[in-house]
Amino acid sequence: MVVMLTDPLAGGAGGPALRDSAGELDWSALDARVNRWVRLLRAENLQVGDTMAVVCGNRRETFEVLLAALHTGVTVVPVNWHLTAPEITYLLSDSASRLVLTEPRYAAVVAEAVHSCPAPVRAMVTGEREHAGCTPVEPLLAGLPADEPTDQVCGSILLYTSGTTGAPKGVRNGLFRVGAPFARVDRLLAYAGRVLGVPARGAVLLVGPWYHSAQVFFALLPLLRGSRLVMHDRFDPESFLAAVAEHRITACHLVPTQFVRLLRLPADVRAAADVGSLRMVWHGGGPCPVEVKRQMIEWWGPVVVEYYAATEAGVVTLMDADSWLRHPGSVGRAVPPNEIVIVDDEGNPLPAGQAGRVFVHRVGQTFEYHNAPQKTRDAHLRAGVFTYGETGYLDSDGYLYLTGRAGDVVISGGVNIYPAEVQTVLLSHPAVRDAAVTGEPDDEYGERVVAIVEVDSARLDPERGGEVLAAFCRRSLAGFKVPRRWRFVPELPRDGTGKLRQEVLRGLLGTEMSGGRS
Repeated sequence: MVVMLTDPLAGGAGGPALRDSAGELDWSALDARVNRWVRLLRAENLQVGDTMAVVCGNRRETFEVLLAALHTGVTVVPVNWHLTAPEITYLLSDSASRLVLTEPRYAAVVAEAVHSCPAPVRAMVTGEREHAGCTPVEPLLAGLPADEPTDQVCGSILLYTSGTTGAPKGVRNGLFRVGAPFARVDRLLAYAGRVLGVPARGAVLLVGPWYHSAQVFFALLPLLRGSRLVMHDRFDPESFLAAVAEHRITACHLVPTQFVRLLRLPADVRAAADVGSLRMVWHGGGPCPVEVKRQMIEWWGPVVVEYYAATEAGVVTLMDADSWLRHPGSVGRAVPPNEIVIVDDEGNPLPAGQAGRVFVHRVGQTFEYHNAPQKTRDAHLRAGVFTYGETGYLDSDGYLYLTGRAGDVVISGGVNIYPAEVQTVLLSHPAVRDAAVTGEPDDEYGERVVAIVEVDSARLDPERGGEVLAAFCRRSLAGFKVPRRWRFVPELPRDGTGKLRQEVLRGLLGTEMSGGRS
């Protein structure tokens, strides 16, 4: 068996381990598959320190090859399956990937991407048959032994940020390190269980894209602690509730837009849903409107746990439901050994209640951007003190409140306007389902505030929506902060991780944007 599956196998070798739309594997079958994958990666001449990419959906082979790489000293690059061939070419080249695994529905675009790479990249595809010139893996796996591989070496994961406002940046963090002792992984898993509530011997549901950092880690860590992993290819609110009931799901990770879609379900559907098995529902990936979160806690109880984190270095704060009800709008307090430091533009510490740049002080751990030393330096105040790019403040009890991202500012008539503040007010209107706030050039003021809004048309007529929402904003905001232009859309363009797709927003507005809030 591979080292990281020792405990799960000891606890439930005959029980289910991985389930996707094609079927289920028990722990023994998973171990055998991973053993074969380890041998296949070695047969493809991947050496310790080499890199491979995976362009697959939420499926069993994705986690099989990920587990194999983590025992072969290989670094895996999860790739967003919505990317175009040139975008995939960039990731393959920037990461120096030597092999890419895909599935039939993405084989053509991956083959095109590989063809454009300056260095050779071997393209393989799941299943029994060749697709677009990609080599099928099943015939190769079938010819390899399933017994325990020797000389196992810890691998790693290289995650690329979403690139909604620029070229994606590869991030190397310290959770899995090439060549690190496996005992270190054991300690991290114990920490994840003790501090983050990652379950052992539970059932976890993955409904977000695994290529996102939060989704992969909140699926992989429970799996390594012996929890069964159930995967859906995409999120559908009714299918989600059905899966929770059928598989007695104990934990899952969601984003605020998924909360909103769940709350849109008819009241009788929500009342009939059996969510009693849930013990931990992590959420992050963007600001959660206060009223949305309050309704989720009323529905599911005190199982909703918020965190502040990023691809760069993981979880910084946690906020359980009871604490949130006492401090609505906060993303929590720092999880030891993290400390949060709020500084001004010159790096000077700011007192409680005063907003500035949010930095994290973590002894002994940092991160680096792949092939981008200047970006790495820009993200660090000093050794061990780094930022994810947010702005915010601490209250007198040490709870963190986020106000936006550094650079997310509209300067109108010489006055700073923070889109996040305006967005928060808009999202509190009962007819607003989603909203984005940004800036655009203005001949008189330099910039002006623009809002792109998704509304419930049964509650607010979009024809007079701008007038109604402007009046609503003036109750809470100074007049200069109220959007000057409104655009109403059927649905905001968010990617699978809940982030706004900035290039689509630009198309909707038909203008250059500035200070956009994602």
